Amino acid sequence: MQRFLSILAILGLAAGSVQALEPRDGWVVHDTGKSYGDLVEALRDAVKTAPIAIVTQASASDGARAQGHEIPGNRVFGLYRNDYARRMLAASVASGIEAPIRIYVTEDADGTASLSYRTPTAVFTPYFDEGGDTLRDLAAELDGVFETVAKAAIAE
Repeated sequence: MQRFLSILAILGLAAGSVQALEPRDGWVVHDTGKSYGDLVEALRDAVKTAPIAIVTQASASDGARAQGHEIPGNRVFGLYRNDYARRMLAASVASGIEAPIRIYVTEDADGTASLSYRTPTAVFTPYFDEGGDTLRDLAAELDGVFETVAKAAIAE
């Protein structure tokens, strides 16, 4: 019986384990030494000093906790600004579906957290034929903004 309970406990841990994000095409993933809560706050602070704003956010872990469940921490922030939106829409109305551009904080199995995002260039690439250089230039500008925000948030 003890062996059965040990196996059941191991399976339970495996089923509830945290799956780390891995780099993919168009993504930037920063593993950090910060806790989930500290990284969420660091991201908020980084955005306050950047030329962009948090316009949306959602957390499945907060929602799960409200229903009595515990899952690894995660929070998605939507970052944008109205003048970026106007420039984007002037270039390609279809690209508007992509705004705001998301940045993601996830809790890792070791208690640290990761910050990840798809680069704005990767997000807007499907609209470049329509949006031309105007949209390409905006995407490149936003790549720099997201890189600046990420570097500030992950700094120790």
